[in-house]
Amino acid sequence: MLLVGNGQLITRDPEFPYLKDGAVVIDGEVIKAVGTLADMKAAYPDAEFVDAKGGIIMPGLINAHTHIYSGLARGLAIDGNNPTNFFEVLDGTWWAIDRHLTIDGTKACAYATILDCIRDGVTTIFDHHASFCEIPGSLFAIKDVAKELGMRSCLCYEVSERDGAEKTAQSIQENADFAKWAIREDDDMIKAMFGGHALFTISDKTFEKMVEANDGMTGFHIHVAEGMNDVYDSLRNYGCRPINRLLYNGLLGDKTLLGHCIHVSPAEMDIIKETGTMVVNNPESNMGNAVGCAPVLQMMAKGITVGMGTDAYTHDMLESLKVFLIIQRHNAAMPNVAWGEDVTMLFENNRKIAAKYFKKPLGILKEGAAADVIVMDYKPFTPFSNENIDGHMIFGMMGKNCRTTIINGKVLYKDREFVDIDEEAINAWTYEQSRKLWGELNHREY
Repeated sequence: MLLVGNGQLITRDPEFPYLKDGAVVIDGEVIKAVGTLADMKAAYPDAEFVDAKGGIIMPGLINAHTHIYSGLARGLAIDGNNPTNFFEVLDGTWWAIDRHLTIDGTKACAYATILDCIRDGVTTIFDHHASFCEIPGSLFAIKDVAKELGMRSCLCYEVSERDGAEKTAQSIQENADFAKWAIREDDDMIKAMFGGHALFTISDKTFEKMVEANDGMTGFHIHVAEGMNDVYDSLRNYGCRPINRLLYNGLLGDKTLLGHCIHVSPAEMDIIKETGTMVVNNPESNMGNAVGCAPVLQMMAKGITVGMGTDAYTHDMLESLKVFLIIQRHNAAMPNVAWGEDVTMLFENNRKIAAKYFKKPLGILKEGAAADVIVMDYKPFTPFSNENIDGHMIFGMMGKNCRTTIINGKVLYKDREFVDIDEEAINAWTYEQSRKLWGELNHREY
């Protein structure tokens, strides 16, 4: 049993949101109790004490859309790659990388991503993977790393026709095999979705094969209208817009997660709402790729569940919290919008998305919830209370404030040091894999 205390407590539970001197008691994989430090110490005197050292105790963060395959891209410049549009970004950078990712490369990407997530207070990821160099077994390799490091993960593979029929069939099979495995295992730490790249790389025939292979096992996780090429392709080749294509092909529903949705129409938003389909916004990635600002405010006004992810840009969810506010206000030319939507996406809607897949409540500190707890080393120099928590989150905290990360009741990162994780050995092996990848991409040694 653990007792995390000696700090200000943010629960994200509307019935009990904040305690100035709070504590969380963890029993195994779940939260046993939440209350004042004095009360919790009195009730559980034998619990091992985890000292927050005056920091902020809060639920672990959820990232609703990541790309592990980007894990070895930091600092990489590919010779001759100077993209002028979104397709060139995909083809010249991301597809070039994933076409060289072996199973070992995939594992290295997973190590790099998950270690960064733990450091940034992220305790659950929804990943969307591609490694067209070596597809079979890639999700299982990521699963092995996630289990080794203790990251709660929902995984899928990016189906795409971009590299021919054989690779398409392999990517469908990898999703199906992993989904079957996840159902058999019934492990609340590892779940599966059925992935798809973007509609302009997937024909209706492949959609049919995906739906057949999935056979209702899980929801779909797919990129939608990230760039206008997705819209043009659907209109030109199928006579309808992207959301209509997904509707006609049976991919929408209350367990399906649509990434980006930047260029969706009001009528498409109505379809998303009526089918109970969820959306995830990735503001930093969208700005970096110059693809536009998603109409999140409009979608949420219609009652659509819109969560927040980082795509391949960062692992810091609090960084994305800041950027979302900026891009939405800039786009609307109004300095008083997006605040409520911002925090709702990260702290409420990501929790709703997670609830579609994981049994225990995530993103909240209350009795019976998953024991995913972080401590932020944040010492405010202005008043801090339930009245202004979100203001401190948006304008004060960063992922790198995280000093302690507990996932599923296990302390993985304490006082900025990994616990029972050989970071040095992992980094050394991952570095060698990155040297191989970069060497192949740029035809030189690193």
